[in-house]
Amino acid sequence: MSENVDTQDVCLCRIIHQDRIAAARGSAISPTEQNSLCNLFKAMGDNSRLKILQALGEGEMCVCDLACFLEVSESAVSHQLRLLRQLNLVANRRVGPILYYRLGDQHIEQLLAIGLEHIRE
Repeated sequence: MSENVDTQDVCLCRIIHQDRIAAARGSAISPTEQNSLCNLFKAMGDNSRLKILQALGEGEMCVCDLACFLEVSESAVSHQLRLLRQLNLVANRRVGPILYYRLGDQHIEQLLAIGLEHIRE
């Protein structure tokens, strides 16, 4: 083996396990679903968007509330909310002049909870 290879992360012999490869291929998701899943995790991988999702986990908030919470401009929050809405991570409703945002569904809250549980182990 080359001196530059970290042997902790590679097999020390070459054996192909066809049954495991077949199982992985059988459970593979479609390219469309893969793209959507990547976009979901990219969206949640941004600090501002993650803070927005965390805040909305506590209940509905308007852009003004979120801007104050994040200590950024309303324009910056609106930009992030637009992306989150396009990915169905948040939804909104208008009450007169106020536009309230909430998490798109309970799965978003579950994803956040599972992520926190994972990193706190």
